[in-house]
Amino acid sequence: MDFDVIVLGAGIVGVSSALHLQDRGRRVALVDRRAPGEETSFGNAGLIERSSIVPYAFPRKFATLLRYARNESTDLYWDYRALPSYVTWLARFWWESSPQRLAAAARDMLPLISQSVAEHDALIARADVASLVHAHGWVQAFRTHAALERGTATAELAAHEHGLNFTPLDAAALRAREPGLGEGFVGALHWHDPKSVSNPGALTKGYARLFEREGGTLFTGDATTVREERDGWSVETSSGRIAAREVVVALGPWSDAVFAPLGYRIPLRVKRGYHMHYRPTHTMLSQPIVDTEQGYVIAPMDGDRLRLTTGVEIARRDAPPTGIQLARVERIAKPLFGLGERVDAAPWLGMRPCTPDMRPVIGPAPRHRGLWFAFGHNHHGLTLGPVTGRLLAEMMTGAAPFTDPRPYRPARFD
Repeated sequence: MDFDVIVLGAGIVGVSSALHLQDRGRRVALVDRRAPGEETSFGNAGLIERSSIVPYAFPRKFATLLRYARNESTDLYWDYRALPSYVTWLARFWWESSPQRLAAAARDMLPLISQSVAEHDALIARADVASLVHAHGWVQAFRTHAALERGTATAELAAHEHGLNFTPLDAAALRAREPGLGEGFVGALHWHDPKSVSNPGALTKGYARLFEREGGTLFTGDATTVREERDGWSVETSSGRIAAREVVVALGPWSDAVFAPLGYRIPLRVKRGYHMHYRPTHTMLSQPIVDTEQGYVIAPMDGDRLRLTTGVEIARRDAPPTGIQLARVERIAKPLFGLGERVDAAPWLGMRPCTPDMRPVIGPAPRHRGLWFAFGHNHHGLTLGPVTGRLLAEMMTGAAPFTDPRPYRPARFD
C-alpha cells in the first residue's frame, strides 16, 4: 500500500480527519479535485458555533409554514422543480423535527458541539492561524419584542442546562456596541462562547499546510475513481493511482458520488446558500450579527469586507444560481448594516450537506471493509470539522472514543 489511509475531500472535515489520523501514526493521503477549503468550507458565515445546541429543525408553526408556502420569505426560497426529489427527505425531516425527536437530536449533538471550540483551538495553535480567529462571540439580533422575549427565554434555558454565556442587549446597548448599525433591531443577545473566523477558506488552508508540514501528502484527484481492491482501496490522482488499506469519504454535499454507487442509500441532500461581500459605508462590525427573523448573517471578513450569508435555498444541487434570495436579503440588510458596493463579481453559491435526522454521518460503512464516512454536518461543518476528525480517528485506530459514536453511525440508515 502507498498509504495507510486515503481521505477523499479537502474541506474542513476532510483536512481535520487527515490531521487527526496522521497524529495517530497513520500515513495519510488527502485527495480533492480542488485546493483545500475551496468548496463549502470557503463560503460560510465563519462561526465556530459553540452555542447552537439545538439543530436547525423543520418549522412546526402554521404561520411559518404558510409564509414559506408563499415562497416570498428571505430565510427560505424553494425551486418548485426540485420538490419531487426532496419530498421524501422533507417528510423525514418534518418527522424528525417533532419536539421529542428534536430534543433527542440536541442531546446527541451536544458532545460534538461542546468540544468544538477546544478542538479548533488546538489546531489553530499548531497551524499558526490565530490571526484569523476572534473570540468576540456573535450577536443574535431581533426585530420585535415578542421574538426577543422568546429568544431570551431559550437562551436562559441553554445557559442553565449547558453552561453557555450570553448578555442581553437592549437597542441602545446594541447600538453602543456596534455604532455602525442602523435602526431596526429592538434588542439582541450577545453569545460569548462561540468564536468567529474572518476567512474560513484560509483557516482550512492553514490546517492543510500543517498536514503537509507534518508529513502528509496532498493530491489532486477525482474521488469518483475510487475502487475497492483485494486488500484495500485505490483512487486516480494527477500523480497516478494511489492505494491504501482504508479510505474516508469526506466529500460533504458530493459524498453520494462515492457512497451511492457502492449501494448505500443515505438520505443526504443539500441546502444551498449564497454569500456576497460589500464595502462598509458605516463603522465596521466587530463581530457577526444574525438577523434572527429574516434569517441571514452579516460577518466582518478580512480585507475590510462585510460578508452577507443567506438562509436556505431548496434547489437541485446542479441547478444554476438564482440570485433571488440574495436580492431579497440585500434590500433589507443594506440600510441596516451600511452595505456599500459589491466586492465580488458574482454571488458565491455553496452547498450545505444535510441529513433529515440532523446528525452527521461518522463511522464505518456497514458493508465494506476499510470504508469510512464523515459527512452530513448540516449547517455546522466549520464548527464540527476538527471534533469530527478526532472522533473518526479514534474509531479508526482502535482508541477509546471521547464520546459514544452510535448516534452518528452510517448503519442507522440501512
